[in-house]
Amino acid sequence: MIDLAVDLHTTLWTVNEAAEAAGVTPNVVHNWRYRGRLQIAGRDRQGRPLFRAIDVIRAEKATREKARRSYSAIAA
Repeated sequence: MIDLAVDLHTTLWTVNEAAEAAGVTPNVVHNWRYRGRLQIAGRDRQGRPLFRAIDVIRAEKATREKARRSYSAIAA
């Protein structure tokens, strides 16, 4: 269980922690990074990427908002 009662600006999460906090799979976190929605904030001892908690939450929010966006059909 991820503790969200921390300083979200300084807390760093692994891919798995970020995925758990955002309610997505680790592959989604990798996709956010690949698409430029999430930047690496550091590396752990094994060289794996770490992400700022606030950035993960913002990426999840942006993805959720984009998914709910609707487009009206344009009649030609």
